[in-house]
Amino acid sequence: MTFEHRHAAHCESGVISNMLRHHGVPMTESLAFGLASALTFAYFPFIKLSGLPLISYRMPPKSIIKGLLAPLAARFRFETFGNPQAGQARLDALLAEGQLVGLQTSVYWLPYFPPQMRFHFNAHNLLVYGKEGDDYLVSDPVFETPMRCGSADMARARFAKGVLAPKGLLYYPQKIERKTIEPQAIVKAIRKTVRTMQAPVPLIGVRGMRTLAKKLASLPAGEAHTVDYIGHMVRMQEEIGTGGAGFRFIYAAFLEEAAQIASMPQLVEFSNRMTEIGDGWRRFALKAARMVKGREPVDPPALAGLLRGQADQEEAFFRDLKRAVA
Repeated sequence: MTFEHRHAAHCESGVISNMLRHHGVPMTESLAFGLASALTFAYFPFIKLSGLPLISYRMPPKSIIKGLLAPLAARFRFETFGNPQAGQARLDALLAEGQLVGLQTSVYWLPYFPPQMRFHFNAHNLLVYGKEGDDYLVSDPVFETPMRCGSADMARARFAKGVLAPKGLLYYPQKIERKTIEPQAIVKAIRKTVRTMQAPVPLIGVRGMRTLAKKLASLPAGEAHTVDYIGHMVRMQEEIGTGGAGFRFIYAAFLEEAAQIASMPQLVEFSNRMTEIGDGWRRFALKAARMVKGREPVDPPALAGLLRGQADQEEAFFRDLKRAVA
């Protein structure tokens, strides 16, 4: 199979854009992310990762892939399995047919990840484009070059247990009827993101940021749990799936592309504003990391103030964006 590997900022948007390009759709990572309305903010204290709350800056796993089905009039096949043997047999059969296959995996069991980058995160997406001997040929978009993964390691990664357990999930397109991006699809996607970020729910969008800021401000500075909590926020923001700054930068790139595709030059200004918002998230993560490493005093109220500032900026941004695409 002739397949072109391309490096990307985020696994799911990188996988789906690479897969669609392989099938003749001129799709970039940022266009895939924005067209699927994948940008969000969510704070779920009742969902725990290692005992700490889930904080997300994008929609749930598979939402980018599924969000592109309607704009492209596409149909994908998604399959899960009860055991690793069935999962491997199906993957091998699809590869033998020349199919490019997407997989959901656990980062922890992928041997090509450096040890310091491995942790129990079960929603990492990658592509498999062939098999040589016992090795799968892997296009993992967060790496600059293709990788190899032995079948035993791949089975562990595909059938890891825990939160977001992949259950051997694999997926591939069955049809793609539309291979151009329509301006109305761009506008519809932007409006959906605006609704999400303005949701009247205390855990989602701008309100979710303020709820998390309130929790953060209440943490006692002198306790080890507080440092763990802040460190967890940094990991959720900047290590798991690109995070706060990265997803804002991807969305900024989408708005720049959207300005051309939809003939809406006003979106270029919004692209620049979103880049500035991403810079703010990066500054927040840097200050938090310095506290965790002992380079600054632990000061939860100061971090909460920065987080409220981000919420204020995003509230104004999405209010103005709503008017621009009305």
